[in-house]
Amino acid sequence: MFRVRRVVAGVSGSPRSLSALRWARDLAHAHDADLLLVHAWSPPALALAGFEFPSEYQWHVWEDTAWRRLWDALEVAFGGLPPGVRAEPVIAPGSPGLTLVHAAAGADDLLVIGAGRRGGVNRLRHPAVGRYCLAHARCPVIAIPPPELELATRYGLATRTLRQKIAHPYQPVNLPFGRMRRPGGTAEQSQAPGPMPPP
Repeated sequence: MFRVRRVVAGVSGSPRSLSALRWARDLAHAHDADLLLVHAWSPPALALAGFEFPSEYQWHVWEDTAWRRLWDALEVAFGGLPPGVRAEPVIAPGSPGLTLVHAAAGADDLLVIGAGRRGGVNRLRHPAVGRYCLAHARCPVIAIPPPELELATRYGLATRTLRQKIAHPYQPVNLPFGRMRRPGGTAEQSQAPGPMPPP
């Protein structure tokens, strides 16, 4: 029987992402597995055009923005870190599909993604994330369909945005698949970051 030791879920803040996050949390709880919450980010195109060689300060500014997006999404989905599971939030620069596939690289990992058609702008920014994960993942993948509210209001849904600023310390984690960061901890190089207690 397949043993799930870690559930990996992408965090983007979209309605479909929030639905997939809640499914991922329930699956991690049911299997007594760790939950890795991954937010893949890219520097803003206009900002990157003015920084051919970004400074360390500018890189930290972009990372801080990514952290705020991740924590805002978790706040909307769970009111903070998901309760009842060993959850670890991380950020990593790169395309969402490639980042998630590399993050869920273990044979006993389970990747949870949001499925369904994206809007025009999102398709340009992150084309076919679900299809990429389904085609390239090295572990089982569960695709969660969009919530009914998104299907009913696909063209004109104003997603909720939190204005609360949440500050969390972070340290670099040198993983084989990129410059991934997580709050706190002193992890060494590893392909499967361990769980971290809620801050």
